[in-house]
Amino acid sequence: MPEMPEVETIRRDLSAALEHRTIQAVHIFSPKTVRPNAAFFKKALVGAKMAKIERRGKLLILALSPSGTKKPLQYLLIHLKMTGQLIFRDKKTVLAGGHSASPVASPDLPSKHTRVILDFSGQGRLFFNDLRRFGYLKIVDQAELDAILENSYGPEPLTPEFSMAALQNILKGKKTKIKALLLDQKKIAGLGNIYVDESLFAARIRPERLAGSLKPTEITKLYQAINQIIKLAIKHRGTTFNNYRDSEGRKGNFSRFLKVYGRKGEKCPVCGRALVRIKVAGRGTHYCPHCQK
Repeated sequence: MPEMPEVETIRRDLSAALEHRTIQAVHIFSPKTVRPNAAFFKKALVGAKMAKIERRGKLLILALSPSGTKKPLQYLLIHLKMTGQLIFRDKKTVLAGGHSASPVASPDLPSKHTRVILDFSGQGRLFFNDLRRFGYLKIVDQAELDAILENSYGPEPLTPEFSMAALQNILKGKKTKIKALLLDQKKIAGLGNIYVDESLFAARIRPERLAGSLKPTEITKLYQAINQIIKLAIKHRGTTFNNYRDSEGRKGNFSRFLKVYGRKGEKCPVCGRALVRIKVAGRGTHYCPHCQK
């Protein structure tokens, strides 16, 4: 699944291509992919202009100016989940982000995995492909968006809301394993398996530790590690694995900075002992048993 740095890369690149374009037609091949329903989805989008593309955690938020000046702003939410992919094409541009199951440069789109197509002014087309159909596109108004962000997303790294005090409060007294807590989007938005493993290694914290057991010095190290790693990952356009391409179809470049993730059996870059892989919160977890306490 693309994590926050990967989705931020997609957001930045698609913003340049989509903002201020008008949606001229909507093609739905998988009605279950769109919400609340296909008829409402089409009616809301056709004629709307793309005002701005934002993001919260791993959720893309496309602000729409509906046709008709007196209509309130609406939002198109896009979540790629595990295998979602966005491809935008016009005469001069090919942009892609997310899963790489569908060939970015192929002339054969729509493919068997294409679930939705949005046709934009200027002969642009945005394809939403999804191999396993976990991703979705949803139309919401301002009130529903506010409720989703308040109830489903905690503070996000690199924002004022994600302060040292906020992290201390999130961890205080929690008997949940620290990795599981960091993966909980309601606690902290945007962190996923890759960056949690890397952050815990940088802070020298074992992933099975109970969150409430962390000492003040460990919380400080963890807070600094999360922000530093996320900032660096965004700078380098995310991490490359089998299922991720950025919004220009390129592989991410953060992989060369990874210390533990995906390196089972390799030498720890600090102590030289073998790194291990275990399961925590149902997720493959990489760490150094010697360095992380």
